[in-house]
Amino acid sequence: MTEEEKIFAGKLFDARTQELRDIKHKAHLLCQKFNGMDEYDPARLPLVREFIGKIGRKYYFQGPIQFNYGVHTFIGENFFSNFNLTVMDDARIYIGDNVMFGPNVSLMATDHPLIAQERTQMRYPDGHVSMSEFAKEIHIGSNVWLAANVVVLGGVTIGEGAVVGAGSVVTRDIPAGYLAAGVPCRPLRQITEADSKMHLLAE
Repeated sequence: MTEEEKIFAGKLFDARTQELRDIKHKAHLLCQKFNGMDEYDPARLPLVREFIGKIGRKYYFQGPIQFNYGVHTFIGENFFSNFNLTVMDDARIYIGDNVMFGPNVSLMATDHPLIAQERTQMRYPDGHVSMSEFAKEIHIGSNVWLAANVVVLGGVTIGEGAVVGAGSVVTRDIPAGYLAAGVPCRPLRQITEADSKMHLLAE
């Protein structure tokens, strides 16, 4: 079993192996290139397609961005991300259509054992000591908005149409159509027509 296969099987894996470093290196280089380019440069946004698993035809990343693997992330149509997106996509991350991220959103589909020796002293047959990790997928439904400074942890599903308030840390599933917030993030109430802001449209 390769180290990448261990990730997808939910097993402990060694992120320091050359196999995984090579996968990540491409995303890291292209993110670095993206972040150094002018936002009006027509060559900037297409760079994302060179390292992402899949993305829709229409999307926008304000930048800077940082993806760990890139190829483990799958994004639908009409995606928008504000400044400073961090995606630790060790496990796969699935994002639906019409999803919006505020500034400083972090998707953290990776984890370490709590016991120190298991984090730093897992010996492999060749004698090296691992920085061991394990990872769980993140699923974000269509029409979701994650406000500024939201952190989503591995193993979480955020249902379609949900809104997660600024500064929240999402450690458990959020049902579809709910406003949720807090540390840890909890569903507060359903979003209804009473939340409409259509009256603010200029005539």
